[in-house]
Amino acid sequence: MGSKKFYIVAIFTQIIYAGMSLSSKVAFATGMNTYVFLFYRQAAGSLILIPLTLLLKGKEKRPLSLKQLCHAFFISLIGITLTMNAYDVGIDYTSPTFGAAAINCIPISTFIFAVTFRMEKVNLKKASGIAKVGGMMICVGGAAILAFYKGPYLKPIISHPIFHFEESETDITTTSQKSWMLGCFILLVATMGWGIWYVFQAMFLKDYPHPVELMCTQTVMSVVQCFVVAIIVERDHSEWKLDWNVRLYAILYCGILVIGIANNAQCWVIKETGPVFPSMMMPINLVATIIGSQLFLAEGIYLGRFSTTKRV
Repeated sequence: MGSKKFYIVAIFTQIIYAGMSLSSKVAFATGMNTYVFLFYRQAAGSLILIPLTLLLKGKEKRPLSLKQLCHAFFISLIGITLTMNAYDVGIDYTSPTFGAAAINCIPISTFIFAVTFRMEKVNLKKASGIAKVGGMMICVGGAAILAFYKGPYLKPIISHPIFHFEESETDITTTSQKSWMLGCFILLVATMGWGIWYVFQAMFLKDYPHPVELMCTQTVMSVVQCFVVAIIVERDHSEWKLDWNVRLYAILYCGILVIGIANNAQCWVIKETGPVFPSMMMPINLVATIIGSQLFLAEGIYLGRFSTTKRV
């Protein structure tokens, strides 16, 4: 059971991350600015993580040194602020299904960085080494097909979605091939950022084996970072207003479930198994996203390049 719990937790986190893709896309489809959305979700996550961390920590003192704080700031900047902003823009230009498919490239980037920093070894004389390289090639081939192959349209299984929302007239998700390819490139950047984020977290946790506190520190730092980015990009005060609608629900979902639960669970898995194992569970994200698109949004998909979701 000790080894199975890593699989259970990793699968659970991928299902939550699939919900993140779907809820984020719904918020963007209503016209919400992606940078403002990321700031609000990180702020909501901080409100969950700070009391949780203090409760779990108790009276025990485990202060971070100035050097560790600088490292945590850098990890947060790479893995949350830059990567999540890129990911949100990427799925806004493409679709949540393709965003989930692009995430399947994370095992490749994680493995490359893990080898680069000597956290993982490859021996092509052994079956394990050949399997690792073969798996990477399959991931690359699958990502290339999704990016460049234009396949048939698959209709949704159900015609009445659980959640209804009004799309903004300015929604650019289903625009030109140029926007689609730009979204693919941005998602590629995001997957590279996530890969190095996994590795840097694993390196940090070797010297400071407290995943909840690391995640809390990263999240709080990312709130400041994301606010600076958002305030530079979006100066319209009306875009910062929140009401009881799908935008607020998406923020609460990401803040509570993604940041408060899934990120901490994943950080724990990284601490226990290393950076490669959790990244290898990413294909579950794609399956869960497709199922979620069908059940909650009644959206079909195109196989391949123009897999922009479409409500019928």
